[in-house]
Amino acid sequence: MVEKRIHYGATFAVLATAALAFSLLTSMIIPAIPKLEHALHTSASGANWLLTAYLLSSAIATPILGRMGDIVGKEKMIVVVLSALSVGIVVSALATDLPIMLAGRVIQGVGGAVFPLAFGIIRDEFPAKKVAGAIGFMSAILGVGVGAGIVLAGPIIEHLSYHWLFWIPLVLAIGATLTTFTFVPESPVRAPGHINWAGAALMSGWLVTGLLAVSYGPTWGWKDPTVRGVFGAAAVFIALWIWVEARSLSPLVDMKMMRIPTVWTTNLAALLFGFGLFAMFVTIPEFAQTPKHVGYGFGASVTQSGLYLLPFAIAMLVIAPLTGGLSRIIGSKIILVVGSLFSAASYGELAVAHSQPWNIYVAAGLLGIGVALGYASMSNLIVEAVPFEQTGVATGMNTNIRNIGSALGSGVATSLVISKLLPDGYPAQHGYELAFIVCGASLIVAALAAVKIPRRDGPSIVESESHPALTAEAEVFVGSIGYTPET
Repeated sequence: MVEKRIHYGATFAVLATAALAFSLLTSMIIPAIPKLEHALHTSASGANWLLTAYLLSSAIATPILGRMGDIVGKEKMIVVVLSALSVGIVVSALATDLPIMLAGRVIQGVGGAVFPLAFGIIRDEFPAKKVAGAIGFMSAILGVGVGAGIVLAGPIIEHLSYHWLFWIPLVLAIGATLTTFTFVPESPVRAPGHINWAGAALMSGWLVTGLLAVSYGPTWGWKDPTVRGVFGAAAVFIALWIWVEARSLSPLVDMKMMRIPTVWTTNLAALLFGFGLFAMFVTIPEFAQTPKHVGYGFGASVTQSGLYLLPFAIAMLVIAPLTGGLSRIIGSKIILVVGSLFSAASYGELAVAHSQPWNIYVAAGLLGIGVALGYASMSNLIVEAVPFEQTGVATGMNTNIRNIGSALGSGVATSLVISKLLPDGYPAQHGYELAFIVCGASLIVAALAAVKIPRRDGPSIVESESHPALTAEAEVFVGSIGYTPET
């Protein structure tokens, strides 16, 4: 009996709901950190762990669970991930002290695997001509959710309580879990092999040490011996991880795949793109909340400062659905170059003009356009370049590399902002300007990296009605190194 499969549009709606729940949880906590510091009777450092722990958990879970989805089934794994996300949300929503809320945040981080699993389901289930657009829109939901989370956090904190920062996303998470289990079909595509747990442990080691060093560099100082030591540990873990994965018969992350020209150049662009992204979410609310008597800023409330980023979310929502058609017309590579330049322009505008509220609105809108184009194109470039059975882990690693860049960018931006404090304790305006210049420069370099992405010689997944096991580029590359994927 042939299994009846629901319309791909319904599948996308379910996956988008799951992605939105995770994205909101990523950013809603940021404006609430000062309030949580008092509510949970902890220090500023302790409250910041609510974001750090979440990012660390997500960084570890995303590629591992993406790979498990490739092996055991993406629909099964996404139900497990969403169930864990829902449990973590409930734990944090009920928490009245830091340890319990931290435990919930760690569990929630598992939800980061929603994105690579969703990309895999889209590639397996959707008509070929709809794949690029769907992946582009799904990628943009991360940015839409992050922007919307910061905008919504202010009113929730001021009119409800911090518990509602979790109860609201819980509705989305539970709805996505139930509808995924009920309606989303299991993909017939499977990858052979098993999880290389030694590789997973080493990858977790370098992700944890690297992100910890980036997170604490701004407060402890980049020259602090502990920060340098943790960076050194991360370098050792990376070297060991590459060595173990390269010799494994069933690697978690296939190093041959990571050396495919389109993959490594896109990942390089993702690192630089991420560097310039999250810094705006860190700097703009603080800049806007600075009292006018300091000489800059607008004296905005938490709610008002979040609204300055509303054009970002709107631009992403408008541009994201257009990326599929643009990909068919001009290709994902050009879209990534253009997206990087739009994003660089947003910081360039901020560096020279930030005295009026409309300056911030324009910059946020430009960044929204750039991120919508960049996120969509990076995901599509990776999906087009790797074998079907490696979609989950490949897109998971691209997401992680982008997130590492975001963590590094926000850390560097914070360091630059607080590098010089005025007598009243507020950062000097020059620190913000320098942060804007550095982030803009990283995005210009991202555009240059995107230019180096090889042109496609074979058909794109958005141009062909068939779904070959390997794209033309991947076939040529893995053939040249004597590697044949199992079928």
